[in-house]
Amino acid sequence: MRAEEIAGYDRAHVWHPYAPMPAGVPPYVVESATGVRLRLADGRELVDGMSSWWSAIHGYRHPVLDAAVTDQLGRMSHVMFGGLTHEPAVTLARTLVALTPPGLEHVFLCDSGSVSVEVAIKMALQYQRGRGRPDKRRLATWRGGYHGDTFHPMSVCDPEGGMHHLWTGVLPRQIFAPAPPDGFDAPLDDAYVATLTDAVARHADELAAVIVEPVVQGAGGMRFHNPGYLRVLREVTAAHDVLLIFDEIATGFGRTGALFAADHAGVTPDVMCLGKALTGGYLTLAAALCTPEVARGISAQGVLAHGPTFMGNPLACAVANASIGLLGAATTPAAASGPGADRDAAAGGWAAAVDRIEAGLRAGLAPLAGAPGVVDVRVLGAIGVVQLDREVDMAAATAAAVAEGVWLRPFRDLIYTMPPYVAADEDVARITRAIGAAALAA
Repeated sequence: MRAEEIAGYDRAHVWHPYAPMPAGVPPYVVESATGVRLRLADGRELVDGMSSWWSAIHGYRHPVLDAAVTDQLGRMSHVMFGGLTHEPAVTLARTLVALTPPGLEHVFLCDSGSVSVEVAIKMALQYQRGRGRPDKRRLATWRGGYHGDTFHPMSVCDPEGGMHHLWTGVLPRQIFAPAPPDGFDAPLDDAYVATLTDAVARHADELAAVIVEPVVQGAGGMRFHNPGYLRVLREVTAAHDVLLIFDEIATGFGRTGALFAADHAGVTPDVMCLGKALTGGYLTLAAALCTPEVARGISAQGVLAHGPTFMGNPLACAVANASIGLLGAATTPAAASGPGADRDAAAGGWAAAVDRIEAGLRAGLAPLAGAPGVVDVRVLGAIGVVQLDREVDMAAATAAAVAEGVWLRPFRDLIYTMPPYVAADEDVARITRAIGAAALAA
């Protein structure tokens, strides 16, 4: 099909995410992608400043990832996971147990981030029932969060400023504490600590779990907070028999400057959700990990009644193993010999890349601080954010970035980037110039 035919049929029949039908802003037609560049049908090339919604951390057409998919395709593309198992899934589970915070020893593989949050919530509810506490069936979180687009995850997204406020009155009513104070390096706010602790303690009799995005709140506002608040949550939830769930779908695998955002705080949640970068952006795959205590509580009541058709898909697991290997995390049995084993082995390739990108983002975005219309500029790991004093004009901001040779996807009052870890210094510099152009145009 010619580019015009693709665009025409797309407009008439294809429903895009977070868009009306037809889409208000026509999408750009991508012909191919290599490295960190998207090639449009009209021949233009754009540096991908979004890592395809934060997932393509190694860029596109990486030879190691291509080979992993091709090799696995020659063995089997899929087999049901009910009653069967296979090496790619077992290797992946073994690796995740070794790399995630100590104590997360059981891995439930599913097929999207939102589903992993659904599974985590189901785990929490069933755990409390298995412990003889069926009244503990509500969830708590803080405002400003985003956890996915299916129903229970929507219920713990911000109920007012979030994109799911339309469903108020339909979703379960959860408990919301104020959003954590801004600033990764800001000191702990004692008043906020007291508020957070009180919110959990007052509702402990009805709470199954607290769920938060650790350190970085993603699609809810790209806000960073002091990791110490995670330690506060760990202490208060443990004191009141409430489970703690960390949604690391966006933050996992090095994005914040630590392999997992939980590592900034040095705590282990009861359940952790992973997704997005898990397969390097090649195939959809997610995971919910839990502690033995959670697994025992659930199993005391029977089975965890959840089974996605493509659970443990061999293709996805194979490329996930290869992607984690590219980060510098060994996937051999020796490196994954036990919970928490050889976590330092994962600090090789990704850490230097993220540090380099962070330095480039800080240097390139610094001139925007204090510019007209700019409220804040913030950088953490391979995340750069420019917040405006107004809603972004999506079409104008996107066109301005494309004119600079960069793909960005602003939202609300934010123009931000999460580049692939393989982005060169000149690519990062181009991304920051495009953010400046987009901010001016928006």
